[in-house]
Amino acid sequence: MAEERLQKILSRAGVASRRHAEQYILEGRVTVNGKVITELGTRAELGRDHIKVDGKLLHPPKRLVYLAVNKPKGVMTTMEDPEGRPTVTELLRGIRERVYPVGRLDYASEGLLLLTNDGDFANAITSARNHVEKTYVVKVKGNLTEEQEEQFRTGIPLAGRRTAPAGLKRIKEGENPWYEVKLIEGRTNQIRNMFSHLGLLVEKLRRVKIGFLALDLPPGEFRHLSNDEMAKFRRVLKLDRARD
Repeated sequence: MAEERLQKILSRAGVASRRHAEQYILEGRVTVNGKVITELGTRAELGRDHIKVDGKLLHPPKRLVYLAVNKPKGVMTTMEDPEGRPTVTELLRGIRERVYPVGRLDYASEGLLLLTNDGDFANAITSARNHVEKTYVVKVKGNLTEEQEEQFRTGIPLAGRRTAPAGLKRIKEGENPWYEVKLIEGRTNQIRNMFSHLGLLVEKLRRVKIGFLALDLPPGEFRHLSNDEMAKFRRVLKLDRARD
């Protein structure tokens, strides 16, 4: 096995996503052959080098796990929470493998979330270049004007960078209507911030679809993705080609 960047090794071993693996390295939580590593460009080889995270020796996962979860409101999309709030991993009864969330849903949001210990899969799903569409239903306090709807669809400046084009459709009329929103990117609190930029507050937010995969679970429940679903994801994401 050839040397790889350390954050990729951590991701492939199911420790965390590449982004969070980079944070672990920068925080000095990773050692290679007894030396603390804080540089992101560092390369190593799993199996040859002794790689530890928080003092625990890293091993490649014995089997790859892919889970779909219906995250309830009031649950953190993290492995642990310093404030003691419930986390999504506490919902995974009977899962022995260390898995981590693919992307995130904020504390007040609910709906479809994927968890895995396959770093390549997690990175491919979250990468904007793959244009994996995420679909949400959103209840908002007040209605957007036609002009605001067009702004939402074409892009809104957030933190100095315009959002990618988004899908938007009103699916339930009223003083507090429901909208269907489709995104190909996933910035922190993006939908809430987009509506807030237009002067409206999000009351409820639920993710109902990731790519072709639709939410089909009661709140708080999970299931393994089927072989057919994973084969379809691999075709869509060109994962088999990337691993050749």
